[in-house]
Amino acid sequence: MPRSVNHVASRRRRKKIMSLAKGYWGARSKVYTVAKNAVEKAGVYAYRDRKTKKRHFRTLWIARINAGARQEGLSYSQLMGKINDKQVKLNRKVLADLAMNHPAAFQTVVNTVR
Repeated sequence: MPRSVNHVASRRRRKKIMSLAKGYWGARSKVYTVAKNAVEKAGVYAYRDRKTKKRHFRTLWIARINAGARQEGLSYSQLMGKINDKQVKLNRKVLADLAMNHPAAFQTVVNTVR
């Protein structure tokens, strides 16, 4: 009895890896075993950096709020303390956007909590 091999499934599995590796440099996009390693590593980086991205954006927002607050004569920690005391419901993302793109509105927020 001849050996039964499911070529359809294995070809589909390899094709999926090779399509994910399109655009990779050299053997990483041509050779299956090398491409498989590269795709797995890329997936690890993608998963990790989806978490890291959130941290990077938070630090960016804090830096922008701090710069805007310093122009108004406050430090970041003083401003955030006063915002929490007055229970102003603006998150760091919105505050950073106001500080960057709408300085007059940011100044109004600072004067409100001051």
